[in-house]
Amino acid sequence: MVKFDNKEALESYIQELQAKAQSPDKGLISLCSGPGCIIHNSDKIRDTLTEEMEKHGIADKYEIRLTGCHGYCEQGPIMVIDPGGIFYPKVELENIPQIVENTLVNNEPAEKLLFKDPATKKRVAREEDVPFYKLQTRSIFGKNRLIDPNSIDSYLAVGGYQSLAKALFEMKPKEIIAEIKSANLRGRGGGGFPAAIKWDSCSRHKGPKYVICNADEGDPGAYMDRGLLEGNPHLIIEGMLIGAFAMGSHEGYVYVRHEYPLAVANLAKAIDHAKQYGLLGEDILGSGFDFDLHISKGGGAFVCGESTALMASLEGKPGRPRAKYIHTSEKGFRDSPSNLNNVETWANVPLIIDKGAQWYAAMGTDYSKGTKIFSLVGKVVNTGLVEVPMGTTLREIIFDIGGGIPKKKQFKAVQTGGPSGGCIPEQFLDTPVDFDELTKLGSIMGSGGMIVMDQDTCMVDVARYFIEFLIDESCGQCNPCREGLKQMMAVLTRICEGNGKQGDIELLEELGTMMQKFSLCGLGTSAPNPVLTTILYFRDEYEAHIYDKKCPAGVCKPLFHYEIDEEACTGCTLCAKKCPQEAISGEKKEPHEIDQEKCIKCGICYDICKFDAVAIR
Repeated sequence: MVKFDNKEALESYIQELQAKAQSPDKGLISLCSGPGCIIHNSDKIRDTLTEEMEKHGIADKYEIRLTGCHGYCEQGPIMVIDPGGIFYPKVELENIPQIVENTLVNNEPAEKLLFKDPATKKRVAREEDVPFYKLQTRSIFGKNRLIDPNSIDSYLAVGGYQSLAKALFEMKPKEIIAEIKSANLRGRGGGGFPAAIKWDSCSRHKGPKYVICNADEGDPGAYMDRGLLEGNPHLIIEGMLIGAFAMGSHEGYVYVRHEYPLAVANLAKAIDHAKQYGLLGEDILGSGFDFDLHISKGGGAFVCGESTALMASLEGKPGRPRAKYIHTSEKGFRDSPSNLNNVETWANVPLIIDKGAQWYAAMGTDYSKGTKIFSLVGKVVNTGLVEVPMGTTLREIIFDIGGGIPKKKQFKAVQTGGPSGGCIPEQFLDTPVDFDELTKLGSIMGSGGMIVMDQDTCMVDVARYFIEFLIDESCGQCNPCREGLKQMMAVLTRICEGNGKQGDIELLEELGTMMQKFSLCGLGTSAPNPVLTTILYFRDEYEAHIYDKKCPAGVCKPLFHYEIDEEACTGCTLCAKKCPQEAISGEKKEPHEIDQEKCIKCGICYDICKFDAVAIR
């Protein structure tokens, strides 16, 4: 490895790498090897691909690059072949000979292995034409498929660390902060606080200062930060370096979940490589600026997403929030001025410095600029990581990019913002997604989790699920959050068990309002959101549970049973054969019936009946 002691040496090396990457003599095969694709044998696919290419004598004509997540997780493992951007989804070992023969040898797509557009039923050859990608603006996440996270050279080849060089040699610290302010970069960790205000405040205080990256992603179903940290760790390092220079900090920490071993491993290698290249450590690029970066693994406590709790944990103390009258920009980690931003926030910084605040601010809404990465999961056709400009509507994300609801079922709600977010019904699908608009609906954007629910979802049970999660994750320090969550859980549990009573809905609303007003930190003040929004938009379901003793969605087992419609039943016997309790009886080609004494309400008969003869009562 080379060590750069000046800006010119770095720029010269980058130009060499870029010229090599653009050479027509060698193609690139990008193979996703994020956690989901590793499970589906991406390593073995790489090895088989290498062997097959050697058989055809073309091993030297293509580089096989194991990359981080490409975003379209529903279709993994994903392979993209350049030049041409030929896109192969759900690659299996037995597909490799055909891909090599058709695409690498004969330079034409393997038609039957290409992506099939569900809407048009036509095969799509190029990645950029796949609807899931075509409708996105992947300013941050798009480079994941070009980068080997274990190679600093692959990051440099796409222009990596040029923004750092620009900041160190062409800008003053105050100018960097002014650029971030002009871009109106707001924190992507959930609060949406303007990054420049935090940076400016921290820069004004004297003494040792710390910049910290929050990679303690705790929302169920959310993995935006994980995807970035695993696939493009140098982007976060570069963002932190620029921020540290702007604020006058010389030491930083990445606080990452211990459940993210691949992210930790890739980040550790990236830090080591950056040091060897003279991009971390003392006298970076001969600028006189020193900066060291460390990794700290958190224990997975959801409350440590709160800034003061995270800093306490970083010090080795219990992760408990403190009152906000003392700002962390003045006294944070080790009682020193500290600045905390999350992974995605830091990832935006090099782009802003490179392309300018005006370019960045042209995307998004008046008060929410740039793009946002969302983790789209749940009852949706295309699960994965979606990057769109702020202001894109929920409908566009869920139906145009996400492909809508599977099995022709009806959309019911989408929960945004993680466990402390709200559940938004169909009538608000055309709401622009940004920090302010979702708040008006009683939800939050949070760090970007988005869970889609269909007609078979019980909204009372959803509220109960998230409150149960938050009980376990609350630090228990303040009464409103600790006791409020327990009381909410008790009420929701009895409603789901068929023991709800008049006044329960009003009690839940009262508890929620109390928690919002008096809890110590953001976890407690936002914790009632799942309950309050489900009451606001799905009050009829609560009333059905309490007064009719019915669960309309057929989820709460004490409140429903399955029956077979005699007129619809054809007597195909499939339900009887699949029933694990042998609770279904009837002659072939005659209507069947369910023995309610034996039925355990597993739902198998309901799911497999082709004639919609099994009903929820």
